[in-house]
Amino acid sequence: MSTQPPIYGLLAEFDNAQALVTATHQAHEKGYRHMDAFSPFPVEGLAEALGFHKTRMPLLVLIGGILGGVSGYAMLYYSAVISYPINVGGRPFHSWPAFVPITFEMTILGAALFAILGMLALNGLPMPYHPLFNVARFALASRDRFFLCIEATDPQFDLAGTRRFMLDLHAREVSDVAH
Repeated sequence: MSTQPPIYGLLAEFDNAQALVTATHQAHEKGYRHMDAFSPFPVEGLAEALGFHKTRMPLLVLIGGILGGVSGYAMLYYSAVISYPINVGGRPFHSWPAFVPITFEMTILGAALFAILGMLALNGLPMPYHPLFNVARFALASRDRFFLCIEATDPQFDLAGTRRFMLDLHAREVSDVAH
């Protein structure tokens, strides 16, 4: 027995960005939490309307930077002190000022790699298929239309009730999204 709902959700189409933001605010106030919005350009206030407040990206970048810096310093320490110590002009084997440039560069490299990989992972990319691609009008999301999708996994989701609610938001069209 499958616990997957019969449809992925409902997709409402809007003509402009302000209508999408208003509809998203109303859906959030109504109690819908499993929803997403799509627009051809960034829309101010849309993320807040969807309920996005925090992201884990700064923490991931910090962890990547720390790991990169520590690994760069450890690599230099191992090579200069343990594996191949060379006495150059009487300086100590562990001459930390000489380690700073490489440690800095490894910190930047680690942070950048974690930022890229973290962004891909948190956004669920690469995603060659999504159920929204089954809706023919969704192709307009990259041109001139704005869409709000309420997923069937939302606790408030009721097919008929959610459809009525989305039509009350003055949506141009409400479509079923098949799996």
